[in-house]
Formats: sequence, C-alpha cells, structure tokens
Amino acid sequence: MKISRRRLARQAAVQALYQWQVNPGSCDEIEAQFTTDPERLHGADVAFFKCLWQGVCAAIPELDPAIAQEVQDRRWADEISGVERAILRLAAYELRDQLQTPYRVVINEAIELGKDFGAEQGHRFVNAVLDKLAQRWRHAEISLAGR
Repeated sequence: MKISRRRLARQAAVQALYQWQVNPGSCDEIEAQFTTDPERLHGADVAFFKCLWQGVCAAIPELDPAIAQEVQDRRWADEISGVERAILRLAAYELRDQLQTPYRVVINEAIELGKDFGAEQGHRFVNAVLDKLAQRWRHAEISLAGR
C-alpha cells in the first residue's frame, strides 16, 4: 500500500521532533537538515512538512501545558516516551491550529504513527490524550459530526 505524501511529511515531522527532544537545537537547523537531505523527505509533501515543523516549533510553549493537563496520571517530561511526546506535540498542533484537517484524520494519523514508531500499546495512550484535546479544541466540529 502506498503511503500518502502527507503521512510521510508527518513521519518526518515526528522524527525531527524526536531529534530535537534528544538533542535540542535550533528549529531552523533541524529543518535544514531534513530539507537538504533528499532521503529524509523522499516522497513527502515538503511544504506540508515545513508547515507542520514551523508551526509545532512555534507552538510548543502553549502545546506542552495543554497536553500535560490531559496526562494527569503520568508526568509529561519523565514518564512519556520521547516518541509519544513527539507524536502528541505534532497532533496537538494539528488539532489546535490546522483546522482544515478534520479532527478524525489528525487522530487517526497520530494513532498510525504511534503504531509505526511507538511502544506496543503507545497508540492507545496517544488516542486517549488526543480525544480529550479534540473535545477542547474541536468541540463544534465533533458536535456537528455527531448528527
């Protein structure tokens, strides 16, 4: 099955976020590493990757507290894997700021990324947290979908 260009961009964004978490540096430097290496974004929607990457980088100070509020039983910095943190940051950004992408698509993409890159049951945790954030940020869209 062929992977969509947007999913490839999301995969690259998760990898870039993970890299940034492990070795903090400039968002511009990491973006340049990904956009100048043809293998890193092979087949991906490069413009979408840049949009996601720049948006998440700018929004992390607001996203992290919102995510942490929904993971009350786990400490955000200490108990959540770096992969799950990267996926949650990316999907939270999309839920909050990329309103043209339906919330169900955002959550489904995050679940798939969790299955591909995360711990064995990590996608379930990601799903639970994103469901709560969707209720907060996409309440009207969810209400309309329920009709």
